[in-house]
Amino acid sequence: MFSQPFAVPALLLLIVAVPLVLGVIPRNRVYGFRTKRTLSDDAVWYPVNRIAGVALVAGSAVYWLVAVTHPYARAAADNFSVWLIHLAAFALPLIAGLVIAGWYLRRL
Repeated sequence: MFSQPFAVPALLLLIVAVPLVLGVIPRNRVYGFRTKRTLSDDAVWYPVNRIAGVALVAGSAVYWLVAVTHPYARAAADNFSVWLIHLAAFALPLIAGLVIAGWYLRRL
């Protein structure tokens, strides 16, 4: 399974996301969804980072589902199209999650 193009980044994002979802990461300038508003107030930091963490978990789950159902084979004739599917499965849920977290931040 780790021969899939984005398997390691998806696994790392999953590991990084779990503490955000659990709400155990205090405000900091290194780790989390960091904006001027999230860094200024715990009441903003925790809910926005929980949403961002859920988006990372969902993105990892979507990627692993695609990796299992459409495995990438480096020697296959259509490997570029499968690689693009993997890229989309990895990037699009992450982008959607960032958009949702940003939308939620604006609503607070």
